[in-house]
Amino acid sequence: MLFISSGLFALASAQAAMAQDAAAIEDEASVIVVTAQKRAQNIEDVPISISVVDGETLLAQGASSLTDYAALVPGMQAVNSGTPGQTQITLRGVAPLSSAQTVGIYLNDAPVGASSIYSRAGLFSLDLLPYDIQRVEVLRGPQGTLYGASSIGGLLKYVTVAPSTKTLSMRAGIEGFSIDGAGGLGWAAQTMVNAPLIEGKLGISASFSWRSTPGWVDSVNNPALDDQNAYEQLGGRVAMLWRATNDLSVKLSSIWQSIDAQGNGMYAENLTGTRLANGRSFNNFLAEPYQFDLEHYAAAIDYDLGGAALTSVTTYSEAHSTRVTDASYQYGTLFPLLTGGAIAPGLTPFTIDLGLKKFTQELRVASPSGGSVEWLVGGFYTHEDSTNAQLVRAFDKAGQALALFDPLAVIALPAVYEEYAVFANGTLRVGGGFEVTGGLRWARNEQTFSQSTKGIIVAPAERSGESAEDVLTFSISSQFRFSDAAMVYARVANGYRPGGPNVSAPGLPSSVNSDKLTNYEVGLKADLAGRLASIDVAIFYMDWDDIQVVRSFGGISGQANGGKAVSKGFEGSLLVRPAVGLTFTGTGSYTDATLSESVPEINGLKDDRLPAVPEFSAMLRFDYAFDLGADASAAVGAGVRHASSRLSRVESDPLAARARPYTSVDLNASVTFADHWTMRAYARNLLNDDGEMARSLLADGLNRPSFFGIVPLQPRTVGVALDLAF
Repeated sequence: MLFISSGLFALASAQAAMAQDAAAIEDEASVIVVTAQKRAQNIEDVPISISVVDGETLLAQGASSLTDYAALVPGMQAVNSGTPGQTQITLRGVAPLSSAQTVGIYLNDAPVGASSIYSRAGLFSLDLLPYDIQRVEVLRGPQGTLYGASSIGGLLKYVTVAPSTKTLSMRAGIEGFSIDGAGGLGWAAQTMVNAPLIEGKLGISASFSWRSTPGWVDSVNNPALDDQNAYEQLGGRVAMLWRATNDLSVKLSSIWQSIDAQGNGMYAENLTGTRLANGRSFNNFLAEPYQFDLEHYAAAIDYDLGGAALTSVTTYSEAHSTRVTDASYQYGTLFPLLTGGAIAPGLTPFTIDLGLKKFTQELRVASPSGGSVEWLVGGFYTHEDSTNAQLVRAFDKAGQALALFDPLAVIALPAVYEEYAVFANGTLRVGGGFEVTGGLRWARNEQTFSQSTKGIIVAPAERSGESAEDVLTFSISSQFRFSDAAMVYARVANGYRPGGPNVSAPGLPSSVNSDKLTNYEVGLKADLAGRLASIDVAIFYMDWDDIQVVRSFGGISGQANGGKAVSKGFEGSLLVRPAVGLTFTGTGSYTDATLSESVPEINGLKDDRLPAVPEFSAMLRFDYAFDLGADASAAVGAGVRHASSRLSRVESDPLAARARPYTSVDLNASVTFADHWTMRAYARNLLNDDGEMARSLLADGLNRPSFFGIVPLQPRTVGVALDLAF
């Protein structure tokens, strides 16, 4: 078994990307198989804009988090605060203007993350290490028919490595890396074992990954917080595949992940535009740790009924995260007002504690693939218990609690979310290369919600609420195949993001409606000149209605529906294979996402650009694989990725800020000996570009601009690794 592709590191980020095996590329590019329509299909046959990145590509290029993965996918943006897990994802300009997610996240065949609007799912995304990832599938545009709620912008799907019942294999690796300006070296280690227990019947696999990343951001206000954004990730997975009969198979799996970050990786800049201290410092007084733990268990059953296939997927997961933010600049400025000026600005740690227990069950029946008619019907259920506990303390500069004011706020927002859904999807192949695919999904969600607030800066309240809504989503697409190598398609689809009961505050509605988005797109997928080149392009237009937005009243934030927006643009990729082992890849996207009517709740005016989305992003790469002799092969690659500036809020908001564009140059190389030992090296952001992934203008407790917070592109990172596989 090859641990690392000594060929192209198949940059399958393009919808038309073709993974290639260096030992067989003289024939033709291998087929990329995806499960976008909940059946295995060649990516070129699916009338949806899809990108695929395989796990070995991520390893080869030194990619280790969602922010790295997103750079390989046209139209996808992922921004965190310097550590994995605290990540916001956008696709096609559909940025979350509230804390609920707009991009659905799946782990294999089941959704992960919370659905209720007060669970902050849009700010905390599953961020897996690449070692156990077979591939990442990214589906752009709403996927409400087959994947349900909260996928109005699209879907991110992790597909993990499946156990084998026939092959004994092992792989392991160690890695060391440096980040410019960091206080030490980073280290990583990982291993995976697959063992058939009963030949052809029962197989088990297990893996473990560890990664320790040094910090490079200091605090100008607390010398003890040098290199404060260091973090450690741990992850493990066990999976078992039982092929009970020729018709029945059962796969059980469990995955565990832990992230322990000492602090955030943000820079601070004063209002005159000068970064603090060495330019890589923040102005926090207090440590800002972040911890995340996940346990996820799944059981998947596949049974061949003869004329159809039955699939059952059951999952249960528990997730818990705790984040501390230094809110001294925001709330500490209120202390003199509260005491008539007798107390100097104080220290206010703000802790958010989130918990989620989630059960899902999906059952579906599908016809065999390849006939003139294909169909799929199914049902889905989820039950989620989520907690959201917030605490704002009040300390003096010596760190002693201020008895008159501590705590400033205590907030509890537990919720229960239940959803029932039935869905159907079908394809009719008319003949002459023409086919039509359509789908419907009916879903009902029922929610209960409680609010408990008290403290100096929040209005005291004890209330509960409930809501229920029925939603119907659809998709329809037609495609025409000119030949075995070229296809054009048109698609219309919609999706929704659940609403729910609202917090109690003056001016807020008692509940929030779901927001809905309809997407119109036309695309082309084609192989040219006998697979010498592959092209994939799509043009889209998206209508977003009843946008969920955040409003603040009485010291707490609630949600509301406000206005409409439009996102339109195009994305595309081109893969050229001029010689055996050599590929050139280019991807790009242009997104024009604006409000189509004024939204006073977010200080937005008609035609304002939406936040968090660059108008233009692109990547160019070349990869070359070649033999060094009978028992050795090598590969080299280089790439440039670019993103234009993006806003932190809608343009007319007085607190809107614009991040600097960035351009990163990346290199990678590897040598493999006897198909067992691989030595690899990589460099990310080789030229140390000082661009920004996000920039925010932060305000104090009186809503006066205070300073800029900047999420930087990670400084130059250089790593080497040794891998063993057999």
